[in-house]
Amino acid sequence: MNQTTKLLMISDIFVLTGFGLIQPILAIFISDGVTGGDIFSAGMASTLFLVTKSLVQLPFSKHIDDSESKISWLIVGTALIAAVPIIYLFITDIHQVYVAEILYGLGSGMAYPTWVGLWSANLMEGRESFEWSVYSTSTGLGTAGTAAIGATIASVAGFSATFVLTGIMCLLGCLILFLLERGHEREVRSKEAIRTRLVLSRDLAAE
Repeated sequence: MNQTTKLLMISDIFVLTGFGLIQPILAIFISDGVTGGDIFSAGMASTLFLVTKSLVQLPFSKHIDDSESKISWLIVGTALIAAVPIIYLFITDIHQVYVAEILYGLGSGMAYPTWVGLWSANLMEGRESFEWSVYSTSTGLGTAGTAAIGATIASVAGFSATFVLTGIMCLLGCLILFLLERGHEREVRSKEAIRTRLVLSRDLAAE
């Protein structure tokens, strides 16, 4: 794996395992701890997330293919995702849950196609299946582990503690992407320096 794929994978491990903390308890929180919440509204919240993500990611993927700011867009999308568990700390009404899930869908719709594009472009040739398997295994085991941990934290310390921990993990995943941005900027500067030296060499040769 090169540096880009490693950072992308580590970032996603934090974000996905962070949300793994709240996945088992979210329906319970909505039905028991939110005004107007029940099992039906918990299902509706998930539907709003999936529909929003699906509607956003297809047109956004066309934009991101032509964009030179892929990493910046990935950071924006991941930041929106990281904001969702923090928003849940202040939710008291089911309509606020719907807004949070729409925001989650918007962030995911921006982050997912951008992440996949960057990941695909940086896979090592001949090692694609292995690198995808490393990613899938890491995020799968992480999410499985945090599911049990999240349920335990919620039962002992309450929903708020779980949301805070999820927010922290997602924020760490977002911050890791800034390392990717800095590495990309260094790469661009290096390429520009090489081009400059080549131009100067040609000019000197022409003289």
